[in-house]
Amino acid sequence: MASRGTTETSKLKQNLEEQLDRLMQQLQDLEECREELDADEYEETKRETLEQLREISDSLKKIMSGDMTLVDELSGMQLAIQAAISQAFKTPEVIRMFAKKQPRQLRTRLAEMDRDLMVGKLGRDLYTQQKVEILTALRKLGEKLTPDDETFLSANAGAALSQFERVSTDLG
Repeated sequence: MASRGTTETSKLKQNLEEQLDRLMQQLQDLEECREELDADEYEETKRETLEQLREISDSLKKIMSGDMTLVDELSGMQLAIQAAISQAFKTPEVIRMFAKKQPRQLRTRLAEMDRDLMVGKLGRDLYTQQKVEILTALRKLGEKLTPDDETFLSANAGAALSQFERVSTDLG
């Protein structure tokens, strides 16, 4: 990648702009065909199209402001792949949320696990493994951990996670 992502970022921007144009055309077509659709179908399609427009618009703004480039995205994917290969993370859901940089979803998953542990729906060993994975992912995403979480992580982090920490630091 001799261009250091410049060409790829430009292409990504172009694709997002094309997608934005397509969604705008879809909205226009929807308005033109409004009489042919029932009210629920029209509202649902419009809501979905507007949601997609918001997502594309947010991505486009990030790229244009310099907050996001393809290189940044590839670095996140590279870390997630490294986590999977090193078997630091055994939970595909955690790897996916980490790769997509979704700290809020990771924290939600952690809260669900706490609840599941209390009601006996999740075993202690699996809970510990997944909590360590989530806390490590959150730390790597630059999220602040509570002192209790830091203590839990220190007490329960294994060799694979330590290896991942070293590799991801080297990549960063």
